[in-house]
Amino acid sequence: MTSKIYHDLYRFNGKRGLTALIDTALRKVEFRYMVYFRWYQSGRLRPLARLLLHRICRATLTEIGWQTQIGGGFVIVHPGCIAVNNEVVIGDDCTVYHGVTLGMEFRGSRQGNPVIGNRVWMGANATVVGNITVGDDVLIAPSAYVNFDVPSHSIVLGNPARIIPRENATEGYITRTE
Repeated sequence: MTSKIYHDLYRFNGKRGLTALIDTALRKVEFRYMVYFRWYQSGRLRPLARLLLHRICRATLTEIGWQTQIGGGFVIVHPGCIAVNNEVVIGDDCTVYHGVTLGMEFRGSRQGNPVIGNRVWMGANATVVGNITVGDDVLIAPSAYVNFDVPSHSIVLGNPARIIPRENATEGYITRTE
């Protein structure tokens, strides 16, 4: 758990160490959310972590399911109205903006939850739903609606979404990776 928090910290502000961790957690609610989330998942003092996480969920309107698997280096930018289902899997070095929804499709051939690869950037109000796979190095533009598999090294735009293949699609968007 600790290594993921420090990976999150480095992605968030490019700093390392206990002082940077405490300073960032005190000043940035979006980082504090991830600290509580990782603390809860580790099982240490779970009732306290759950209480703190519940309070911060209400304050930021951000809710990530307790069982969501999230890799290291996860960054929330501008928290608010972010919803992530319990069974979503998110890779390393991913970034989400406000209004992002990662959710379940309840019927049809895509019934289930998405699996998000490494180095994926999701812009404001992007929606990714269904039993789909989003590859590595993918940029999902703001307000895009994605309900189909996305290959690695792609940009996804619009509603209905369309894919634009692009090497290094997240270059300049995903920063400070380890």
